[in-house]
Amino acid sequence: MTETNGTKNTKDWPGSISALTLFTEDLEETKRFYREVFGLPVTYEDGNSAVFTFGDTLINLLRTTAAHGLIEPADVAGPAAGARMQLTLTVDDVDALCKVLADRGVTLLNGPVDRPWGIRTASFRDPGGHIWEIAR
Repeated sequence: MTETNGTKNTKDWPGSISALTLFTEDLEETKRFYREVFGLPVTYEDGNSAVFTFGDTLINLLRTTAAHGLIEPADVAGPAAGARMQLTLTVDDVDALCKVLADRGVTLLNGPVDRPWGIRTASFRDPGGHIWEIAR
């Protein structure tokens, strides 16, 4: 937002999403998963978090114990509470990437499958319980 004559100009809002913070009970295992499955280096890390860069978006993995201070008074749900979101990555060949994922030890939740809305997808879960979809 920019200010014009003391008022907020919402013309530029909303912009692109710059970061997503995903809570995880096991930061080390989730960080390893992101390095090995996505083939990405850690962009930033400290004792409670590890950040990976997906294009223009940062994925911040944050220890659940540190999440409370970030979102309170809201509660932090555990991974057994069920999926509340899905992150989608566009790929050229869903079937070929599923084979790569299997070679990296990833178990698919579903797919590859042709969806009624015209795309082919497959989904998997990271160690923190977050659902990732690959789609074409």
